[in-house]
Amino acid sequence: MNRCLLFSLSLLVSLLSCREGVDPESLQIYEGPVNSAQNIHILHSDSAVLRSEITAPKQLEFANGNLEFPEGIDIQFFNLNGQLETTMRADKGYFLRDQNLYKGEGNVQVKNLPKDQRLQTEELFWNQAERKIYTEKFVTIQERQTLFNGTGMEADDGFSTYKLKKVRDSRTLLPGEGL
Repeated sequence: MNRCLLFSLSLLVSLLSCREGVDPESLQIYEGPVNSAQNIHILHSDSAVLRSEITAPKQLEFANGNLEFPEGIDIQFFNLNGQLETTMRADKGYFLRDQNLYKGEGNVQVKNLPKDQRLQTEELFWNQAERKIYTEKFVTIQERQTLFNGTGMEADDGFSTYKLKKVRDSRTLLPGEGL
């Protein structure tokens, strides 16, 4: 009886341990999000003064530290007195950790409230450390009643001073027209 039981157990073990070998090169590394969050609200301050506020309906975090805001991103910039000065919104946003850079895509709009300036483009970068925004894409800027079009732009992150690189044209707005 012990022989029969021993034979049965060894047969069972050998059957259970039989499986196909897996080629390690055929396995794919997961590169998707490792974390997801809803209704994001991030505050950045400098010397106890609020400098920027980021809100987004959804944030995805990746293993390399990058963040994606697939449902849009809104950023508000505050002056040294803590007053809201500039707003920026994009249809989709990213934070590129290795470059310490935010990127907006889609319909990107920037508004400087005190100067009544507006910017519209399809891609915009915000370098938080250097406190500047820039793009190499087509840009439309409305400054009061004048519209400027060009390719490439660089500005401080408050959008109070800017430089349009390749000006294409400019014109005075008609009544009721604007960004």
